[in-house]
Parts: sequence; structure tokens; C-alpha cells
Amino acid sequence: MIQITGTAQKEAWDRQVLPPVEKVRPGLWSVPVPIPDNPLRYVLVYVLELDNGVALVDAGWNTDEAWKALNDGIDEAGGTMADVEAVIVTHIHPDHFGLAGRVREASGAWVGLHPADAALLRGRYVETDDLVARMSDLLAVAGVPADKQPDLAHASMDLRSRVSMAEPDVLLEDGDPVDLAGWDLRTIWTPGHSPGHICFYSDDRQLLLSGDHVLPRITPNIAYHSQQHANPLGDYLESLDRLRVLDPEEVLPAHEYRFADLAARLDELEGHHAERLAAIEAALEKTPGISCWDLTLSLSWSRPWEEIPAFMQRAANGETLAHLVLLEVRGRVRREPGVPARFYRSEG
Repeated sequence: MIQITGTAQKEAWDRQVLPPVEKVRPGLWSVPVPIPDNPLRYVLVYVLELDNGVALVDAGWNTDEAWKALNDGIDEAGGTMADVEAVIVTHIHPDHFGLAGRVREASGAWVGLHPADAALLRGRYVETDDLVARMSDLLAVAGVPADKQPDLAHASMDLRSRVSMAEPDVLLEDGDPVDLAGWDLRTIWTPGHSPGHICFYSDDRQLLLSGDHVLPRITPNIAYHSQQHANPLGDYLESLDRLRVLDPEEVLPAHEYRFADLAARLDELEGHHAERLAAIEAALEKTPGISCWDLTLSLSWSRPWEEIPAFMQRAANGETLAHLVLLEVRGRVRREPGVPARFYRSEG
């Protein structure tokens, strides 16, 4: 079981309010930036003090409320937006990448991103027709009813307004040091939640900035979709295992609250997915030839299905498909191609 170190953050989470801006360590601040209409409520942006300015790890959504919260947090840390020299982004989802362009425009900061996510930017946020078309095809193969397909295929398009586009100035590969004066951050490529998700580790400070890869309470969405690698859940589990060589004093996630005992949380995350894989195999044993969508409806989720909005229903379907793909790779499941595709327990 993990040890909660961000006690003020945890108390705020329980009270369903924003946590305070906090000085986590000398030269390191945590700034909650609100996410509109989302159960995660906020993203934790980390402000790193430099010799002549500050750097940000992630940025928040592109809304006026988020922009104000980010500016106020930097002010409380003793700087201004004009002092931002860099924005290193864990991945391209809007709550992490959304304000990167606006920060760069206001400060001249450079933006860093993993190349696997950088390659997806235009197709995700600018020229999206192909993305929607491929998502529509994927939903049909998954067995989503025809009348629901348009809503689910377009469900993420509204999020484009929450992103101020910023082609990265620096591509951060696995193992790359991050060029920030006074910091020894090392890039760790952790695909799964997105193809180019990255964490940052400081040997000197014994800190892991984990983005969405490792969160203290929930599991990040690992979904198969038209902008993912072929086996995202397999990638994710391998990425979790890569972190076992680390022994940080504290994990600084992008949501919820800080914690200690990384190994215990890795065990919990791997256990969760093992249980989900077993549940899916059991469902296929009970209902051979089921579609991915119908399988998704048969599984348990964090709330009643009718209360889950369209974008999250699509994410849930993608998460089920990611588990099915991993079981295919392991030889535990076979697929009968078609529209929809049908899934069976492997006879081997």
C-alpha cells in the first residue's frame, strides 16, 4: 500500500476542492490547474526554479480559468509567466499540452515533447478528418451501434478548442537529459497512455515526475485507438516494469496527490490489469463470439454506464479492446474478423 505524502492534496481531493499551491521541495512547486467538467478536476503542473527563471512540467487546458490559475501559481512560486524558460510535456492530451502554445507565446519558452507524440499533433488537433474517419471504422468493427457511432467518433473534437497548438522545439527521447540549469532530470519513455508518454526522474532529488503513467488512486486509460501503437496495454505493462529499477523518495503525479512507495503502486496497477484480463477471459468463456462493444457493456466500471459521457464510453471501449489485443498477442484469445469482429477464447 502506498504512503500518501501530499496530505493537503489528499484532503482537498476528499473535499472535492482545488488543493493549494505548494512548495514541494526547495526549488519545486506544485500548481493545481483546473480541468472543466471532468472528474479529475485538475492537473498538477510542476514549477521548477532555475537560475534565471522557471520551467514547467505540463501546462494545463487552454481555458481562461486554467490560464489564470497557472499564472497565479507561478506568481506564488516567486516568478511570472515571462520567466518561463521551458515547458516539458509528459504527453499530448489537452490537460497536459493544452496551454503549451499560449505559454510559449507569452514567454518565449521552448516546448519539449517525445517524438512519438509530436508526430500525432497535426492529425489530432489540426487536420482531423482522417482521424475521425478511422475512428468511425474502428467503432464499427468494435460493434458500436450505428446510431451511436457519429457521437462517439466526434466525441473528442470539442477538445481541440482546449489546445493552443505548439509544435515542439525539443524532442525528448528515452534516456535524454533535460537541459534545465540546476536540475538533473532524465527522460523515461513510458508508452501506453499515449504513444509518447514520458516521465522524468531526478537521481539527485530522488523524485519521479510520473505524469499520467502512475497515479496514486486510479489507473490511467490505456486504450486501443487510431492513434495508438499496436499493443498499448502490452507497452504500458512493460513501461511499468521499467520503473522498478527506480527507488524514488516520492512520486509526483499529474493528478490527485503525491505519494511514496512506487513499487507498491506498480504492484497494484499490474494486479488491476491482471484481474481485468481474467474477467475478460471469463466473459468470453460465457459468451463466445461477443463483440468488443457488448463485452464493454458487460464489464463493471466506476459508475453506471448511462452516467458515462460519450467521450468516456469511447475510452472504455478502447480500453476493453486494448485488453483483448494483449490477450490475442498472448495466444489466449482469437478474433473472427468482420463488422463487428467477434472474439473467442483461444482453443490452444
